[in-house]
This record gives sequence, structure tokens and C-alpha cells, in this order.
Amino acid sequence: MIVNPEIERYMDSLLPARDPVLQEMEAEAARRDIPIIGPAVARVLAQLVMINKAKRIFELGSAIGYSTIWLARAAGPGAEIHYTDGSVENAREASGYFARAGVASQIHVHVGDALTSLAQTSGEFDFIFNDVNKDGYPAVLQAAPPRLKRGGLFVTDNTLYHEHVLNPTQEIDRAVVRFNKELYGSVHFFTTLLPIRDGFSVALKL
Repeated sequence: MIVNPEIERYMDSLLPARDPVLQEMEAEAARRDIPIIGPAVARVLAQLVMINKAKRIFELGSAIGYSTIWLARAAGPGAEIHYTDGSVENAREASGYFARAGVASQIHVHVGDALTSLAQTSGEFDFIFNDVNKDGYPAVLQAAPPRLKRGGLFVTDNTLYHEHVLNPTQEIDRAVVRFNKELYGSVHFFTTLLPIRDGFSVALKL
């Protein structure tokens, strides 16, 4: 109950209709319980890409590629988006959606550990989106700063983690709490945590 459910319903009622590919992905995610950021958060993600004018983007944890499509469309022609997921099946399904959404030429698909894929990809990025398994968040925070250019954005989903940050009883809860504290305390970033959906953190590389 991070946000009043009636407020969430009102916010959702304002969202413009998505195209058929995104609508299908949303339906599949709901039917199969696949974690995606959803359209309200996706619009924030896309808006940040547009504000930042990001062209080189690395996504850590991409599932069926819902957020990847929003990133690619927001970045526009000539952008370079890196998708990562540990599942061959997810990557195959995502690639089909990318083709149908008209963004396949912008996206590099990596299958395997997301941080390993990041380490194996050279250069700096304008934008890094972190949505890996939550127990991996502290390790992502160690890896991200040197891979972002100054003025780049490090964005992370689920940073309120179903309210478990208020009473962290499990190791995964404590990982998110640790991540949040270290992100706000980092000399590398200026950070804000937005209480939208499950918590969404935006950190500017200083």
C-alpha cells in the first residue's frame, strides 16, 4: 500500500492507450506473473531518457523486454540499447517483441548474468537501468558508477520493495535497504527516491 490504491487507479486512468505490442506484453506479464515495470513507471523511465538525451543505454535485468522497448523508443533512431537476461527463453521472446515494435536494430541482446554482460561491454553509458534480482542491488551499485558518464542517470526499480524496507526481515529485504542507504550516501550520485508503484530511484552521476 505504498500509494493509496484509489490514487493509483486515478493515475492509471490518465495513461494513454499503448500500442498493440505493449498491450500484449502487459497482458502476458499479468497472465504469467512476469515482473515488468508497467506503463506508469515506463513513462517516467522514457521521460528521463528524453530529458537526458541518452543514446547509449544499458539495462540490467530485462525479462521479456517491456522496459527495453520504452527505452529504445524514447532514445530514438541511432540509439544503442543493451538488453540483459539470464533466460534464453525470455531473450527469444523479447527479440520477437523488438522486431514487431520496430526497435530490433537498436537493441543488443545479452543472455547471462547482467553484471558480467556489463563488464564485457566496453565504454561509458548515458543511462543505466537497474532491475536485476533485488539481492544483487548492492553489487550493481559497486559496478555502475565507473560505467556512467558524468551527467548520466542511474535508475533503479523496486527500491521500496513491497514496503519490506520498513521491516526488513529477509536477506533480500536487507539488500534493498543497504542499496538505498549506500546510493543516497554515494559521492558519485545525487539521488531521489520516488514513491511510485514499488519505488523508483533516480540518481544523477556527478
